[in-house]
Amino acid sequence: MPLLIIYASLLLTSISHGTSSSNINNIITSSCTTTLYPDICYSTVSDATQNIATNKDVIELTIDKTKATIEASLHTITNLTTITNLTKRAKMALHDCLDMEAANLEQLDTVIDYLREYPTKKPLREYAGDLKTLMSTTITNKETCLDGLSYDDYVIKRIRKLVIEGQKHGGKMCSNVLAMIKDMTDIDIANNPEVSNRGRKLRRENEIMWPEWLSAGDRRLLGFKGVKANVTVSKDGKGNFKTVAEAVEAAPNKSAKRYVIKIMAGTYKEYIQIPKGKQNIMFVGAGRGKTIITGNKNVASKDGTTTLNSATIAVMGNRFLARDITFENTAGASGHQAVALRVSSDQSAFYKCSMEGYQDTLYVHTDRQFYVKCLVTGTVDFIFGNAAAFFQFCDIMARKPNSGQANMVTAQGRTDKNQDTGIVIQKCNIGATADLKPVQGNFPTYLGRPWKKFSRTVVMRTVISDVIKKEGWHPWDGDFALDTLYYREYQNKGPGADTSKRVKWKGWGVIKDRNEAKPFAVTKFLYGWSRLLSTGFPFWPGL
Repeated sequence: MPLLIIYASLLLTSISHGTSSSNINNIITSSCTTTLYPDICYSTVSDATQNIATNKDVIELTIDKTKATIEASLHTITNLTTITNLTKRAKMALHDCLDMEAANLEQLDTVIDYLREYPTKKPLREYAGDLKTLMSTTITNKETCLDGLSYDDYVIKRIRKLVIEGQKHGGKMCSNVLAMIKDMTDIDIANNPEVSNRGRKLRRENEIMWPEWLSAGDRRLLGFKGVKANVTVSKDGKGNFKTVAEAVEAAPNKSAKRYVIKIMAGTYKEYIQIPKGKQNIMFVGAGRGKTIITGNKNVASKDGTTTLNSATIAVMGNRFLARDITFENTAGASGHQAVALRVSSDQSAFYKCSMEGYQDTLYVHTDRQFYVKCLVTGTVDFIFGNAAAFFQFCDIMARKPNSGQANMVTAQGRTDKNQDTGIVIQKCNIGATADLKPVQGNFPTYLGRPWKKFSRTVVMRTVISDVIKKEGWHPWDGDFALDTLYYREYQNKGPGADTSKRVKWKGWGVIKDRNEAKPFAVTKFLYGWSRLLSTGFPFWPGL
């Protein structure tokens, strides 16, 4: 007898009779059958003793059990950090795992809070976006932990064996919660279309569509006229701080208001972390190429740096904004993974910034991110991660790598088909930097390769230069993910946009039906009228 049926039958005798056993069983069955791991779902709730009256009750119970699994994993990882002969990289990788697990517990608490008020305080579509993003992030965090334990280090390999079972099981439990939330919200939105569209009254202004409720203050942010900085950073001592890190540290915790840090022209050689508690921070520079935040950490060095911790600046605090700044990692092509900017900040946006590096320049780690009129340069996988990341009116430029290397513009990391993540590139320019262009025939460049099983990248209405090979895309390893990935191209232009000789993978295709493209318009993909509008950054809302 299949395990799923066994668990279903056990529920009839093991669950409290406050609601009839058959009704409870029907509710649990309807919830668990929507998941990717139904046997784990049934086993998670089979010993339930409280009343289960709705699918939401099943979700909340599963989250409680998932938290217990994560707490056990935290205990295991904490014990491993006490081993005396750990290498530097092993220590850092374990601490990365601790950070990811702690973040997941916080994410799950937020999900519980949202579920308890669902669906009364916000539009259904907004609830759906928030809940799916939160759960998508928990799955990505689990994968991030395991990615950090994948280096060719004998100590790390031993540790990975001790950690992987808990990480994989916890990840599957998070996946089940995501699937149940997606099913619940999809049904509610379909049954209440008038509620899901609430708050979307629009007006057209300079070819950009804005809601009529956009505040005067937010409109001023569009041009940054009259925006007063809370503090100023200046290397010459004429500001409030000499370093950006000091200004961030002094910023208020959990601020409900926008906190603006103005960074004067200059090169700031420092490593900056904006922790989860530092919300609503905004960086305003003097212009990209004028205000530069730079570092050179990389995994090829002997200091044990992991990819996650190689970032010159890492942003975790939600609703982060930046404009007119260059984020840089100067490790070079021989530094291997060397991140200039890592973003794990929900509802974050970047305007007229540049992210400059080589391999792994921009780590779009988690959550919802928006980039407009930015410059991104690099070589191998130079835009990578598993956020819902949207690029609009950006210049995305491959540069000259080391001999024998190929350039990959993207390496998207979706591991679960229910995650609302992906990389969307719209109305951008994809080309080559001045150092690559004369020799681009010696260094093949591709739009991307599938880092994870359900990798998702869409390039639409973008000018693609002849730097991109005719095949367009490159495999990761053999036939890995070629059937399960989702790579699409839509109405692109330029010599590199010809799709007649593209790869023939099952997961690749050209979008010919506008309806298939609609979910990748910025306001749908990022669930975003109100969030994007509040940034004050100009953007194009449709296809």
